[in-house]
This record gives sequence, C-alpha cells and structure tokens, in this order.
Amino acid sequence: MGKENTGIKLIANNKKAYHDFFIEEKYEAGIELSGTEIKSLRQGKCSIKESYVGIENNETFIYGMHIPPYEKGNIFNKDPLRTRKLLLHKAETRKLLGKLTEKGYTIVPLQVYLKGSLCKVEIGLAKGKKLYDKREAIAARDQKREAERDYKVSLR
Repeated sequence: MGKENTGIKLIANNKKAYHDFFIEEKYEAGIELSGTEIKSLRQGKCSIKESYVGIENNETFIYGMHIPPYEKGNIFNKDPLRTRKLLLHKAETRKLLGKLTEKGYTIVPLQVYLKGSLCKVEIGLAKGKKLYDKREAIAARDQKREAERDYKVSLR
C-alpha cells in the first residue's frame, strides 16, 4: 500500500457565512473540476464570497464560485464563474433537499481546501440571521474580547 498524504491546505474561507447565517450542519463534498481549474486551486486562487449551493434533479451544484484562469492554460481554461457539480452521497443530497423545502434554510459554501490530492468544499446547512441576531453576536464577541483583555492585564 502507498502512503497517503492527508495534509489539509486551506484555499478559501467564507467568514461572511458565519456572520450572516446560523450553521446547523456541515458536509464535505468533492468538486467536479477541469485540469486547469485544479492547477489554479493548487496555486491558492479561489473565491467563494458570493457563491451559493443549489440542488437540481437530485444533483448538487455550486454557483458563483470564482476560480481564475490558470496562467499557462491557454485554450483549456474554463469560464471562471461556471456552475460546478458537487459530489455528495445520494442520502446527503436527499437530506439537504428535505431541509431546503423548510422556510428559511439555504446551503452555503464555508471553505475550499485541498485534502491530500483532492479538492474539497465544506458546505453548511444554514438558517438566516436577523439583524438583532447579528448585533447579539457582535456584542458577545466584544464582551469576550474585553474579558480576555482584562484577564491578561490581571496576570501581569
């Protein structure tokens, strides 16, 4: 048996998703990519800020994920914003589809990373936050920061 490289290299992170949504469940999905797209990802180039996930005909797709063209890719480069298929188990897709029919749920990409030689996307089943929820989260974070600052001062 060959040695497997299980090192994880983070390529893109969607911090805004945690600010705008309550993430209830997380799933790891593969992405169907072309050769030049994976080369561009290996260089660390990707953006998922404006992207979202949808389900059509029991297949999961990611929309708006931007992978810039590979510099040495010439005619093999694909459209940077094209729709890409996500690779999930059928049971996971059915479960997500069931939750999407409920009011207020959506699926958002959380991060893109290389796991060994494979490119993966972590997607989250999310419920939207209201404005007051966001304010509460900001206030709690500020209180935690103040408490940590006070604790550091008292240790000196």
